[in-house]
Amino acid sequence: MNGPRSAAGRPGVGRERISRRGLLAGIGTVGTLSLVGSLGRVRRTAPDCSRAIEAAGSPTDPRPVDDDVTMFRRGLRRYGYYPEAVVPSDVRVDWSFPVNRIGHTAAKSTPRPTPDGETVLVASDAGDVHAVTPEGERRWTLETAASWSLGFHGTPAVVGDVAYIGGYDGALYAIAVETGELIWRTGVREFDGSIAIGSSPAYIDGTLYLLAEYSNPASGALWEIDAETGTPTWSDDRIWGMPHPSPAIDCDAGRLVTGSNDGVVYCWEFPSLEFAWSYQAGGEDGPDGDSMAGGRFNLGAEIKGTTPVYDGAAFVGSWDGRFYRLDLEDGSEEWSFETGRVIMSNPALDPEEGVVYVGGDDRHVYALDTDTGEELWSANVNGRVIGSVTATAETILAGSYDTHLYALDRETGERRWRVENRGHVTGGAIPDGDRIYYAERGVFSNYWDDDEPTVLEEPGHAYCLVPDD
Repeated sequence: MNGPRSAAGRPGVGRERISRRGLLAGIGTVGTLSLVGSLGRVRRTAPDCSRAIEAAGSPTDPRPVDDDVTMFRRGLRRYGYYPEAVVPSDVRVDWSFPVNRIGHTAAKSTPRPTPDGETVLVASDAGDVHAVTPEGERRWTLETAASWSLGFHGTPAVVGDVAYIGGYDGALYAIAVETGELIWRTGVREFDGSIAIGSSPAYIDGTLYLLAEYSNPASGALWEIDAETGTPTWSDDRIWGMPHPSPAIDCDAGRLVTGSNDGVVYCWEFPSLEFAWSYQAGGEDGPDGDSMAGGRFNLGAEIKGTTPVYDGAAFVGSWDGRFYRLDLEDGSEEWSFETGRVIMSNPALDPEEGVVYVGGDDRHVYALDTDTGEELWSANVNGRVIGSVTATAETILAGSYDTHLYALDRETGERRWRVENRGHVTGGAIPDGDRIYYAERGVFSNYWDDDEPTVLEEPGHAYCLVPDD
């Protein structure tokens, strides 16, 4: 595990590892990388960030600004902020259907409306991808090889008429939104023996970025993929621990950021992909939990949540019970907020007000000032918050382990309403038009009992809420 490599020099397929930095020095350019190997000609052309920067208007605009593109947490900066959405004062369940049947406790996939609003994509931990209309009418279901593993936990990125999603079978799928046809599948061999992709792809200028997980030893890699063909064009395997977050990209700052189960935040220059810095959570001496990967890292400060990037900073929660603001330039810690309990949710960030919202294992959702880390309010939601927090101009949406989805007042944290469901609500809530979509984990008995078989009592559902007039 020693850093970046080109797709034509991947280890694990009978090739000597090639340092991308060394290759660039030999070629003398950082814009395009051309290599020849037994897999054929591989050409890396760095994405053009200037278009994303120039097209952006309001700070709330998702990047890239493109009516045909949507992705997890709404854009490359992973804000999870929907300023135009109006959350109703009261809601009811319009429809639901069963999707999740696997006990794995990782946060479930978030339903993803397509850019035209005509289809909602729901990926399941059973390995299926469902397409329904906003009214809940089934359009198609695609059964995939991910059904032999833990299915899907990431969320699709949708670009035009194609959806991209990684599975716990270690593969990346491109699916036709209109028909459910599989366009291409990049498998385990192309990803150097990956065992899972729980990361949700980031998309910019014809290119996808995601994290893949590996075992023996527990490790990960950042991958760059050609969105048209599914061909890997670059990767960096310096990551320890099996990474669950999704990469965040700040084109203005020229940074790509993610975290992993080793408690480290990793940062690359973007789009050159030269490694910039790393930051170890877990206190001055780092985490002191169980030793992993032959002593290469310790548990205790795992970073599970996706990191929003804003105002030259990255905002990240850790299992060490702290929420951090890190300088994107050099990775230095600017402040930290301590809850004393695990933080693994995906934060939401309001760039207009400069407030970040995050939940944790202490059963609370917090509103923090992005400049200072000052607590503005906290709200008790009666259960762990491990999924995505969503922000609108007036309301914060958060799913809880107490089986409810909560709507909280953005300014005060007071409860506006809550909706009871079946299982733990760990899929993020997405407002779209006058509807709210989300998903839950199934209901299991004996899941933590080694002496009894685990029993699925009821599958987890995907839901659609509408105004209760």
